[in-house]
Amino acid sequence: MSKMIMVYASMTGNTEEMANAIAEGIQESGNDLEINDIFDNPSASELEKYDGILLGSYTWGEGDLPDEFLDFYEEMDQIDLTGKKAVVFGSGDTVYEDFAGAVDILIAKLQKRGAKVVLNGLKVDTSPSPEDLERCKQLGIDFVAHLNQQETGSKI
Repeated sequence: MSKMIMVYASMTGNTEEMANAIAEGIQESGNDLEINDIFDNPSASELEKYDGILLGSYTWGEGDLPDEFLDFYEEMDQIDLTGKKAVVFGSGDTVYEDFAGAVDILIAKLQKRGAKVVLNGLKVDTSPSPEDLERCKQLGIDFVAHLNQQETGSKI
C-alpha cells in the first residue's frame, strides 16, 4: 500500500473543503493519508518519505501562491522527488486572468523536483459546489489508482 501525504493552504475554507473531499476518496479506497495544513509548518523534506504527494492551495492576488506557502515552496528546492507521483488542487477566482495560478506554480515545482504529476490540476472557482466536491473525491480515487498502478505494474 502506498504512503501518501497532503499539504494544503486554505484561507476561507474553500481549499480545505476540497482537501477533505479528496481525502474522503482516498480513504474510501482503504488507503491512509497524512494531512498537513500549511499553518502547521510541515517540512518539505517530509515529501521524500511518501510515494504519493498531494498539494493544495488557494491563489492569492493575480495568480500567486499565498505567503504562508512560500517557505515550504522554497524549501522544495532542496529535495529530490524522483519516482514520486503527485497531484495538485486549489481554489481561485475566475475574475482573474491567471485563474487558480497557484495550482500551476505547484505543478511546475513538483515537476522540476522530479515528481510525476499524474492527473491534471484540479481548479475550483471560489467556493466548491456539490459537483466540485464530487470531482475532488474522484480525484482522490483516481490518484490511488495511479499509485496502485506503480505498485502492481498494471495499466489503468
